[in-house]
Amino acid sequence: MVYTRDSIPDLHGRVAVVTGANGGLGLETANAFAAKGAHVVSAVRDLEKGAEALGQIRAETPGASLELVELDLGSQASVKRAAEHIAATHSSIDILVNNAGVMAMPERTTEDGYEMQLGIDHLGHWTLTALLLPSLIAAPAARVVTVTSTAHHFGRAIDLDNPYLRGKYQPWLVYGNAKLANYHFGLGLDARFRDAGVRAQSLIAHPGLSHTDLQTRTVREGGGGRMAAFFAGTAARRGMPASEGAMPQIRAATDPSARGGQFYGPRWMNTGRAVRVPVLRLGRRRAIEKLWAFSEAETSVPISL
Repeated sequence: MVYTRDSIPDLHGRVAVVTGANGGLGLETANAFAAKGAHVVSAVRDLEKGAEALGQIRAETPGASLELVELDLGSQASVKRAAEHIAATHSSIDILVNNAGVMAMPERTTEDGYEMQLGIDHLGHWTLTALLLPSLIAAPAARVVTVTSTAHHFGRAIDLDNPYLRGKYQPWLVYGNAKLANYHFGLGLDARFRDAGVRAQSLIAHPGLSHTDLQTRTVREGGGGRMAAFFAGTAARRGMPASEGAMPQIRAATDPSARGGQFYGPRWMNTGRAVRVPVLRLGRRRAIEKLWAFSEAETSVPISL
């Protein structure tokens, strides 16, 4: 089945939270949800850019139901404030798309002392998801979609002795580790939903090679070296536009036939229509257990069901 924006069912009455919805895949995802009638909570770090993005959505969908919330995934305090506000405003959340992230940055730390890629891509979303769980579980059939990358294939499971690879930092390896953490988080969360007997589901998605600001930001930051310039150029020449790259996460969030624990991506890995793709990698159970132990210890925020 070819799944397009026209395939998305009516979303009136649904609440959808999208991180990083001020541009790229996040903006396209929020736009698609709003066009189908969802109330979209755009959770972004830069409120000015976020407001501009909401203006773009309204230009396409006049009367769209939109909300802007400040969320800096590199600050646990900011994540907690955002989650508290969203939960207080919405007792029920139908869709959460953990979309925002950074790629192959120079070695830096968040304000909480976490390595920035793992801190933003995974630990920020861990805390946000954990604190929104009551609202997600209150929905009739909520979906959490966590966005990973083909880069998870060269990532390694979390090393509890040196999770941030301090003294051994390599931007692309750490990026792969962060996206593998996203992969394991999405699968692990669904297993916990099933064990708890709740109706919420967790899925994962990846955008293949999509032409967004992610690649150009990596070049600007200077952490990815020659590979960053290569990927940026390749994405510009051969990558999918963000509107197509966002379709796997949109499908995971909205396709009535999708189920928890499934993985969606482009048909030909880097490009193509959004389809269900295999869940690979052996040893997932132990890797997920280690990720859970690390994440709870670092954030002091448990995921309890």
